[in-house]
Amino acid sequence: MNHTQSTLSGTTKLLHIIIALGMITLLAVGIIMSEFEIFALYDLHKSFGAILFVLALARVLWRVKKGWPSAVGVMSKIQHAIAKAIHWILIIATVLYPLSGLMMSIGGGHGLAIFGLEIVAETVDAAGEAIPVNGFIGGLGHDIHGLIVYFVIAAIVLHVVGALKHHLIDKDETITRMFSLK
Repeated sequence: MNHTQSTLSGTTKLLHIIIALGMITLLAVGIIMSEFEIFALYDLHKSFGAILFVLALARVLWRVKKGWPSAVGVMSKIQHAIAKAIHWILIIATVLYPLSGLMMSIGGGHGLAIFGLEIVAETVDAAGEAIPVNGFIGGLGHDIHGLIVYFVIAAIVLHVVGALKHHLIDKDETITRMFSLK
């Protein structure tokens, strides 16, 4: 089903909701585990992050195939430009954020296991310390992963505020078409 003024396809809604909840959860868990050094959460964080990366790629391909949903309400040109920019930031971030985490983990020698299933083996020395596979890639992933968090949080907040504005002030169908069962 194509995107129209009043409806979105079930696939569009499902991908949006899963990725939104996944990103918000992984952001929160990532902040908590790094602030409080809760190392036991890293494997779960990486597992869900890797799955989210695959879903984000699917969402990008879906978006390319179906195009962007048309705006429901009336917006000024500046509001439309801001909304478009926020949507682009979010769609890029949903791919770049988990990708940078994978770069950091794999490049840093920590490998990748998804719920215990080894996808890329760790590289460790005799003392059990990780040996970077590619220090540049691991470091770049670390830097991106650390910097992008602020942009993602800001973009999510602006996205939610914009959606609430449409619902509460403009009283249009922006939110209801995302959460309707039709």
